[in-house]
Amino acid sequence: MDAALRRCERMGFEGVLGEAARERHGYLAGQDAARAADFKRAVSEPSIDAIWALRGGYGTMRLLRSVDLRPLRERPKAFIGFSDNTALHLAFAHAGLVSFHGPHAGAEESSFSESCLRRIVFDAEAGALPVPANGSPVVTVCGGSAEGALAGGNLIMLAAACGTDHALQARGRLLVLEEVGEATYRIDRAITQLHLAGCLDGVAGVVLGQFTERPAHEGEQPFEDVMRDLFAPFRVPVVLGVPVGHIADQWTLPLGVRARLDADRGTLTLLEAGVT
Repeated sequence: MDAALRRCERMGFEGVLGEAARERHGYLAGQDAARAADFKRAVSEPSIDAIWALRGGYGTMRLLRSVDLRPLRERPKAFIGFSDNTALHLAFAHAGLVSFHGPHAGAEESSFSESCLRRIVFDAEAGALPVPANGSPVVTVCGGSAEGALAGGNLIMLAAACGTDHALQARGRLLVLEEVGEATYRIDRAITQLHLAGCLDGVAGVVLGQFTERPAHEGEQPFEDVMRDLFAPFRVPVVLGVPVGHIADQWTLPLGVRARLDADRGTLTLLEAGVT
């Protein structure tokens, strides 16, 4: 938390730490009511211009019972985070608001991630997204190109939201997925769950990020082949390996903003800015 506040200061911002941020309740950062109160204050307080998650956030889905984003319709604010914060990204999507899938304030510092964050959130730039010099190559799983608003986030969180009022709606959208620490068969299961639940109906294209720390299993197929088996029936462009996920060098993606995916070239281009 102290490092996050120093990071904000170095970037030219005044960090305002939530009152309950230093609390602990088991594996949660405080009781639900205290965490929800911090988020409500961040949403409604006029002096706060953006909400930047400190960490991934175990139990973030529990906040959906009390989240009220209506004040942001009049005065939008950038919400930045990923991983378990995908639950809040779903809430923003259902409210018709843009949110930003990006690094956490308390994460390891990366000049690539910071420059992308500044470009997307603070400089309001669109255009093609760069790839880190030492990043893994982007692989074409299914060729073609497509346009649509960006949606998605952490795979397991999206699967957990199936059957709720906040479930993923991918129709006409470019679906972004990432995950960490999950075996390939569990990733397969979660994507299949989204498919069977109808959450992937009408998806325009799929942008697969990093699926890091996957435990190995004997006889396992190559991950690219598994993804092709799962997504080829949709007959949409699919890429694998973009800099999104639990990695140091990652993009900030404005979810809800239109983008173009060129799977043959392995590029993603923002067609509009995420802020005005």
